[in-house]
Amino acid sequence: MEQRLGAALDAPTREERLSAAARAGARIESREEVTVQTDEVNNHVHTIYSFSPYSPSEVSYRAWKAGLRAVGCMDHDSVSGALELGEACRLIGIGSTVGCELRVSFTGTLVEGRKINNPDSANIVYIALHGIPHDRLDEVDAMLRPIREARNRRNVRQVERLNALLPAHGIEPIDFARDVYGISQASSGGSVTERHILSALATKIIDKTGKGPHLISFLTKGIGLSLPPRLDDYLRDEGNPHYLYDVLGVLKSLFLPQFFIQPDSTECVSVFDAVELGNRVGAIPAYAYLGDVTESPTGDKTAEKFEDSFLDELVPELKRIGFKAVTYMPPRNTIEQLKRVQRLCAEYELMEISGVDINSSRQSFTCPEVMLPEFRHLVGTTWALVAHEHLASADGRLALFSPDNPYAGRSLPERIAIYAEAGASMNPRHPERLVEEAPWNRR
Repeated sequence: MEQRLGAALDAPTREERLSAAARAGARIESREEVTVQTDEVNNHVHTIYSFSPYSPSEVSYRAWKAGLRAVGCMDHDSVSGALELGEACRLIGIGSTVGCELRVSFTGTLVEGRKINNPDSANIVYIALHGIPHDRLDEVDAMLRPIREARNRRNVRQVERLNALLPAHGIEPIDFARDVYGISQASSGGSVTERHILSALATKIIDKTGKGPHLISFLTKGIGLSLPPRLDDYLRDEGNPHYLYDVLGVLKSLFLPQFFIQPDSTECVSVFDAVELGNRVGAIPAYAYLGDVTESPTGDKTAEKFEDSFLDELVPELKRIGFKAVTYMPPRNTIEQLKRVQRLCAEYELMEISGVDINSSRQSFTCPEVMLPEFRHLVGTTWALVAHEHLASADGRLALFSPDNPYAGRSLPERIAIYAEAGASMNPRHPERLVEEAPWNRR
């Protein structure tokens, strides 16, 4: 049953996938299928609309199966999976939140020109728009559409540059339309990323060498990559179900620079414009804290220093620009790093949002670190985010940061606490009832 359900949740059309989610939800509601429920949440799962093995419907089911109480969809340069995820979560009975991740230019800011949170580029920064009201998704997509188009023009040039390298290694050229665009959801409003290109390359390499020692020899001796011991072990295991993603991770970390082309301002809009749009539609613009990296959970980032050395300068600048939150991933950083982030968020009244970046089949949906005393409050901020999104979708004045919010005069921690209570007590199968059940109607 589970195998058939998994295939249906990954079906080609949204309608088929939601039908499978409805069947899963009926089994869950009747207790034919049960799981061990925890208090864990994860607000940063990618879907097939950027790069991921999972459809939005499958994300919803897998999150429930993992014991999560809420899950968030965050795709690169796309909100096309947002409504499907929200509907699938409603059918399955799990809290949901939707947003998008994009790269912006920090030109004109006080930290212009620095390498901030992007391993590939200086002055280009990853940000997130969290909790986008559902009736404003089209406005966000209107900003993202030309970004996707510009990115695709660069993707074509990157594939051309990569193809110039491949004959020396005996690999057939990559056909962009078939091997890259064709494995994406670009025709349905999804984005095409470097991971799509690397997936096409990884497939070509596996087809050429097979799995195991021959592939390792090709990577190390053929193209001169140095594999970390952990990844060497993964690639020696020919039965490894995550093989393609492990090869992709190696290539992203060690081979991507050989054909990577820096994006320009048509692809990375001004941070001021992106944050202004996020605030205008009632979303929560969030800076994505990276911090100095020692080891990446996905195996595709190398040890490197980022914003920690100038964080005291960066955070007040984020506040000035108009950011409302900082998002971070507890497993990726040390407690000391994140306590510093927490102190600065408190000082500048920035909401803290958590999430573990899921884009590989090897990764677990769970994040036990969020249950530690130092991070337990992030469960509450997730429920505040969930409540914000559903309330703002019904009435923009109910957005958490709206100046017309009934609690606009309260401190941010007080507002978060009120919204967290509303979100946590909400029936996830009936989020539309939240407006009637909001705290201000019960007090």
